[in-house]
Amino acid sequence: MQEIDVTKTLELEEKFDPEMRFRPLAPPATYIVPGLLIVLSCFHYYTAGFGLLRETTHRGVHLAFVLGLVFLVFPMRKALLERGRPSAWHSPGGVALVDWFLAVAIAVSVLYIPWIFDDLAFRVGNPLPIDVAMGSVLVVLLLEATRRAMGWPLPLIAILFMSYALWGPIFPGLLQHSGASWPNLINHLYLTSQGIYGIAVGVVATYVFHFVLFGVLATRVGLGKLFIDIASSIAGRYAGGPAKVSVFASAMFGMLSGSSVANAVTVGSLTIPAMIRLGYPRHFAGAVEAASSTGGQITPPIMGAAAFLMIEFLNLPYQTIIIAAIVPAFMHFFGVFMQVHFEAKNRGLRGLTKEELPDLPQSLKANWPTLIPLALLIWIISSGSTPYLAAFTGISSCILVGMFTTRKGTTFAQFVALIVSHLVLLALINGWFGEWNVWVFVAMLGLVPLAHRSLAAASRIGARDLIEAFETGAKYALAVGAAAATVGIVIGVVTLTGVGFKVSFIVTSAAQTIASGILDVLPTGWTDIKTLTLLAALVMTALVCILMGCGIPTTANYIIMVTVAAPTLGLLGVTPLVAHFFVFYYGVLADITPPVALAAYAAAGMAGSDPFKTGNTAFRLGLGKVMVPFVFVFAPSLLLVVPGFTWEEFAVAFAGCVLGITFLSAALSKYLLVRMRTWERIDCAAAAILMVAPGLSSTLVGLAMVTPVVLRQLAAHRRGRRAAPAS
Repeated sequence: MQEIDVTKTLELEEKFDPEMRFRPLAPPATYIVPGLLIVLSCFHYYTAGFGLLRETTHRGVHLAFVLGLVFLVFPMRKALLERGRPSAWHSPGGVALVDWFLAVAIAVSVLYIPWIFDDLAFRVGNPLPIDVAMGSVLVVLLLEATRRAMGWPLPLIAILFMSYALWGPIFPGLLQHSGASWPNLINHLYLTSQGIYGIAVGVVATYVFHFVLFGVLATRVGLGKLFIDIASSIAGRYAGGPAKVSVFASAMFGMLSGSSVANAVTVGSLTIPAMIRLGYPRHFAGAVEAASSTGGQITPPIMGAAAFLMIEFLNLPYQTIIIAAIVPAFMHFFGVFMQVHFEAKNRGLRGLTKEELPDLPQSLKANWPTLIPLALLIWIISSGSTPYLAAFTGISSCILVGMFTTRKGTTFAQFVALIVSHLVLLALINGWFGEWNVWVFVAMLGLVPLAHRSLAAASRIGARDLIEAFETGAKYALAVGAAAATVGIVIGVVTLTGVGFKVSFIVTSAAQTIASGILDVLPTGWTDIKTLTLLAALVMTALVCILMGCGIPTTANYIIMVTVAAPTLGLLGVTPLVAHFFVFYYGVLADITPPVALAAYAAAGMAGSDPFKTGNTAFRLGLGKVMVPFVFVFAPSLLLVVPGFTWEEFAVAFAGCVLGITFLSAALSKYLLVRMRTWERIDCAAAAILMVAPGLSSTLVGLAMVTPVVLRQLAAHRRGRRAAPAS
């Protein structure tokens, strides 16, 4: 397969991802905006390696840059994205004067909190008029910034929550509360760490930004292309080769990128055209890539922003989150792979020929250094160091690999420079230079370009590429940064009013009512009220997650649902880690859930297919994993690190999931060994549900149900093979 075209990939992301659609700029904005983006990346890169600032100051600096830049790069109206605005006295650099003013205003209102930090403890609960004024400016402009970056759904949700806080007495029943005045609401959202400056912004500023930057740099130096070559060599030769390559490559590329759209356009730019040439319908080719790419958010070691939020919400080390994500990620890609396989068999599609496959030994020989950054990152995370220090090491290693190696191979001198520079890097992160650490780092930054010019004139990345990568990394942070701050409003209202526990009680009561009705019609002894109540609550939570995902991104969906739904699952005895993964897993479906399915729409654009049809097909391809979250609620051992883990429970649940996903995929694809009849599809779908249901007995019943189908399929397959030579 050909090389990944970075420029084309960026153009595709800007075209299909609303969070990357920036307005056209003219001087002086073309210098100011990229400069601010690069400074933001440099700030996070430096603090990751040499220590974060005081919590409030660090979050304030991050938020001031992010929200200020939102007003400079996202216009008030989307129509201005196409035609732009000419540079004039009233729109310097193509940015309206009012937007320059709003950018400064929101930055000042954000930085006001770090500025008054020493007096903050005396003002919480008794804000001064200036505090209320500055907080009001931030809340109003934050909603507008989020609207520009992401559309109306999330700001409307935040407004509804604020309305609930202000007008509590008018709500009925349990939802009623005494209400809060505007100054009291601003006090809670602005002056405390329970609102805008809360966990969501802290996680984005401390973890997410760094790993996004690492993913961008790792892709630039060629690790993504190496992963695609490996995937092509593993799966390309089999039936429907490019589609299977798409699944494997998306899984591997997902280790670098927590973004579904970035995953889809990068891998899809290579696999979608190959799938179409092989005979896949355009909408199916786009759907395969979209469904595969959504798994990037749940694929360790670098997952979506929601995974880093779990660190703070659950107070667990990142290593634990990574281990817990292994099986859910496998089930996601396995489900897509099985449908792709059955579809290829059903359509009689061939694999790639030897000439169409990459030369893997040659690719490994040329690109093996690109594995060093990922290996270092995993090693440092597993050693117990902070995730942001691991990201700093990975970013630094990417820079060294990019500058000291070429895409055609590595000379001995380059190899020596690579080893020596990495030894210095490891000494830096271990603090071996003591108080000279920073100066050694500065000297290293100065020497690397000099060595680069003498050793690798045709290196993987040059200074210009590095600057562009830092700029792109910051671009990814703008929309998610605004969303995190806006979700802080939702969290603030929940903690102020206690509505989370009220909703939990309402949902639990509704689930018990539904369970009682179902229990009345079931034969005695089949199940109990507790199991049915939990099942009903899970179904309601899953449906709300999917519906919320139609309008807001995964991270915001996860935070809102965890804030409101996790207490419900906790009341029903679900372990916190399991509850969070349940919400997270369903939130990931947002990117392939019509009518707002960003990954599916991006893939449809590249495939030249109908976006809605592509989204529906992508959702169907993801159905194989829909049942998996229910399994790890009832069989928590599937997450590996939960209390009470047993290998017996894990083995039974894992085997049941694999079998259930396989037969459900066959039913959805209308093919197992030969084309399936209607009764076979219905039988396999029903049996799949039983197989996935935790417990050996239900799995055995499911296997008994599919036995007639398998026997008929085997007989038909043998008849077909005997008839083939004669025909």
